[in-house]
Amino acid sequence: MQHPKADNLRESSLWLRDVLSAAPHRLLFFVGATQVLAAMTWWTLWLIDARWQGLNLPLSPVPAGWLHAIIMQYQLLPPFMFGFLLTVFPRWMNLAPLTRWHYLPVAVFFFLGQALTLTGALGSLPLLQAGVACTLAGWGVGLVHLGRLLLSEAGRTWHALSCFAALCIGMSGLALFLCFLLFLDAQLLYVALQLGGATFLLPIFFTVCHRMIPFFTGAVYGDYPLYRPLWTLAAFWLLLLMHTILTLLHGYALLWMPDLAIVALSAWLLWRWWPRAARRPLLLLVLFAAFAWLPIAFSLFAAQSIWYQWKGEFILGRAPAHALFIGFFSSMLVAMVTRVTQGHSGRPLQLGRVAGFAFILVQAVSILRVAAETLPDSRAWFAVAGTGWLIAFLPWVVRSAWIFLTPRIDGAAG
Repeated sequence: MQHPKADNLRESSLWLRDVLSAAPHRLLFFVGATQVLAAMTWWTLWLIDARWQGLNLPLSPVPAGWLHAIIMQYQLLPPFMFGFLLTVFPRWMNLAPLTRWHYLPVAVFFFLGQALTLTGALGSLPLLQAGVACTLAGWGVGLVHLGRLLLSEAGRTWHALSCFAALCIGMSGLALFLCFLLFLDAQLLYVALQLGGATFLLPIFFTVCHRMIPFFTGAVYGDYPLYRPLWTLAAFWLLLLMHTILTLLHGYALLWMPDLAIVALSAWLLWRWWPRAARRPLLLLVLFAAFAWLPIAFSLFAAQSIWYQWKGEFILGRAPAHALFIGFFSSMLVAMVTRVTQGHSGRPLQLGRVAGFAFILVQAVSILRVAAETLPDSRAWFAVAGTGWLIAFLPWVVRSAWIFLTPRIDGAAG
């Protein structure tokens, strides 16, 4: 007779094989969802402690604001990106899907990396270094498999190539941060921070929007023309590179030139993609609302640059960056991950109350965090915004995690 513990172990391994690791997006979205709460809980507690004291959090080996920016750019969002791209690359290229042994190490390294990083943020530089190294390892494994798919396809999928190039830049930025932790050269940190947003996250988000927003819209309206010219993708890359180079050279007074061009390009695409039909399902509408934050954010960047050229002051502080990171990235995360989760779990393509609550509250938090730069007692409003962000994401993360941990409701694989 088999021992009960052996039966439990076998059931757990079968569950891991057949449910949680049944598809790349399922496993890596689960890792990303847990990291959403863990990373923002640490940051919100730090904001509360910085304003009102009393929590007595251990001092981070790296200034907490810098570490928060690194975690958000290089650890919180990448698991979602790799989960999505490891799923769709084979589909975009008409290749066989990856097996769990391809993407399981990616998920494990990302999970360990975030856990060690957040533990290290409580006062241990070696744990912080180990966390970044683990994240780099997962990143490297993911890039190897995505690169192999690129080499295997018969033609050339430019959306895939764009995402892969951005991931390579992102890995370089994270490697620079690890070098900073080892050698404490502030220039390495500065470059890592600038690469993370404009030449890693933004190209991937824009590329996915460029391919998927017209596709999702076309799935709702049968006569909708798929409009995704490749020249707009190339132009966006060029403008982002100009923005990054000017920032690295401290040419803040000239940033308005590429930034206003990004405003024009993204606003025009938003108008061009907007469905003219009267019926607009909420699950589709939130994609467009999230994308609208892109021209808003770069309008703020451009205004900041023009004011700097005139007065020599950064009058808006970090407001443009948070319009981008909370407004665009966080809104698009809720919109896109909800769409993929619903579709790939056999559920109706509906926004639902939980995701709707998260999306609406994220909009309020975005506006509050942008306005907080100019409000009295800004630190208090920063903490309120962080708390609001957690309240917005908590039910969404719990529901999403439950979906990832249970089989598809239609009985299909994946």
